[in-house]
Amino acid sequence: MPKVTLSQYPTPLEPAPRLAAALGLGPNDLWIKRDDLLGPGGGGNKVRKLEWLCGAAIEAGATALVTSGAAQSNHARLTAAAGARLGLDVVLVLAGAPQANENGNIVLDGLFGARIVWAGTDSLDERAAETAAELGEGASLIPFGGTSLDSVEGYVSCADEILAEIPAVNTIVAAVGSGGTMAGLVRRLGAERVLGVDCGAVSDPVDRVLHFANRPIDREQLRFRHDLVGEGYAVLSDSVAAAMTLVARTEGLVLDPVYSGRAAAGLVAAVEDSTIKAGERTVLLHSGGLPGLFGHRGAVEFGLRQAGHPR
Repeated sequence: MPKVTLSQYPTPLEPAPRLAAALGLGPNDLWIKRDDLLGPGGGGNKVRKLEWLCGAAIEAGATALVTSGAAQSNHARLTAAAGARLGLDVVLVLAGAPQANENGNIVLDGLFGARIVWAGTDSLDERAAETAAELGEGASLIPFGGTSLDSVEGYVSCADEILAEIPAVNTIVAAVGSGGTMAGLVRRLGAERVLGVDCGAVSDPVDRVLHFANRPIDREQLRFRHDLVGEGYAVLSDSVAAAMTLVARTEGLVLDPVYSGRAAAGLVAAVEDSTIKAGERTVLLHSGGLPGLFGHRGAVEFGLRQAGHPR
């Protein structure tokens, strides 16, 4: 597939000694892969996939991109930014209906010039396909989460970047939404070195990772945690809030409440149950999502309480 370049590589791989100490790991055991610094659009892991998807769209003569997601979708925001960078119109099909006092990614969607179609209770996939059809031949339909058999090559490249600095890495911990990020890592590293933390975005995350990894892997070989979904995809749990707070107060890094926060909570849980041990080289993939934090009512209220705000 043709591909465009939307960011600079490699992204930093930073040591996290204070977080490691707080977890009971050695000072050289834990590193953070800063894919939150990918651009344009405020950063995030979807940029690696969009380079492949946008390249194919331009090669096919597209003049517009159509994609779908939750109201605070990081993928939708980054698709809007990529379209702006490449001179393509963008239509975002988002779940639900507009709410009063919208914030977070919705603000940036508009700033980047995207048009939003609210799907209400309709199927996102069906509404996105209908919207693309209405736009005509110039519209390219970008899959949910930016995940396709080709676009996951973006995370094969990410794995190569990590191996270049830490050849003996034992575990990379990554949030799993549409499955593409974990699939790309598994495609390059094998199942044994990737721990996926299910975020509840899809009903079949294991099947999706197996499909998109496109390698002969048994289900039992995949390392997955499903215990951090909590009450649901958009609900901030106590364990995720605690992990976000720990990372913020040891390394000064901000995680989002849906994806990177769950990945960090998965890391904490894996150390607690000895899935990850001291002496092993571990990488936490920071997949971005900062703008979405400000559109997440539970996360905003939690942060205000931590600051002693009277609200």
